[in-house]
Amino acid sequence: MPRPLWTGAISFGLVTIPIKVVSATEDHSISFHQYHLEDMGRIRNRKVCEIDGQVLSQDEIGKGYEVTKDEIIPITDEELDGMPLPMARAIEIVAFVDADSIDPVRIADSYYLATDGDVAKKPYTLLRKALQRSDKVAVAKFAWHNRERLGLLRVREGAIVLHSMRWPDEIRSPESLTPKHVDLDQGEIDRAVQLTETMAVDDLLGFRDQYREALEQLIEAKSEDKELPEPTAGETKEPGQLVDLMAVLDASVKKARESRGETDEDATVHEMKPRRKAAAKKAPAKKTAPKKRTAKKAAAKKRSAS
Repeated sequence: MPRPLWTGAISFGLVTIPIKVVSATEDHSISFHQYHLEDMGRIRNRKVCEIDGQVLSQDEIGKGYEVTKDEIIPITDEELDGMPLPMARAIEIVAFVDADSIDPVRIADSYYLATDGDVAKKPYTLLRKALQRSDKVAVAKFAWHNRERLGLLRVREGAIVLHSMRWPDEIRSPESLTPKHVDLDQGEIDRAVQLTETMAVDDLLGFRDQYREALEQLIEAKSEDKELPEPTAGETKEPGQLVDLMAVLDASVKKARESRGETDEDATVHEMKPRRKAAAKKAPAKKTAPKKRTAKKAAAKKRSAS
């Protein structure tokens, strides 16, 4: 089992369940360091005071909230420790909701909750079965890195999973981003639905990170002084081109069927009727947003030591 991030307990009414929190995901991306090209010396990031240019150690650095460019309110660790956060290392269940009512946009990181000792086995199993039988998910509050977090508890393959969630006011509305008043005929919609059915899969286990695999081959070739792999030419598409949507859908369905080894041409051939080009509509004039007044920045002054 991976190393626990922390140990604590789930509070389920008056029931306490000792648990260990383990990350549910792994990051397989390849990271790079920065080097000086001339002598391959490692480039380091240093914490430098912008006023006197002095390099600082961690014990010389504190926290502060910037009110203005010239006014910073210092906040100490002791003051943060006195904040009314939930009990440390406790996941308190506060409500149960339907699983379908949770917007996936709100879900952030995921963690597995494992039992911590024999005493946790029975209440852990009880909570798991209650979630499974009720078809509900639990909403919980917990403290993490000096912040109160909102969490979601659900069951995955017999284990209870904790998903950290964003608060409702942290989700932006997409209303202004969606296009309005778009004309689509029923044939285009039916063809798009057919494309989704043709591209449907039972699971995502067959997908892999091809870029990471190519990067590993590149690193291996360079480390062993081998010939570098041939670069693959990616397909380029120019944005903003006007296309016949139905023709593109027909070609997409055909390509998807061919990739699956299907040869049912009757399901891919679509008789195209000539369509009249719609007259281009004149775009409405853009309203000029009023200019915002910006406050004049004052130069930062360092107080001289008495």
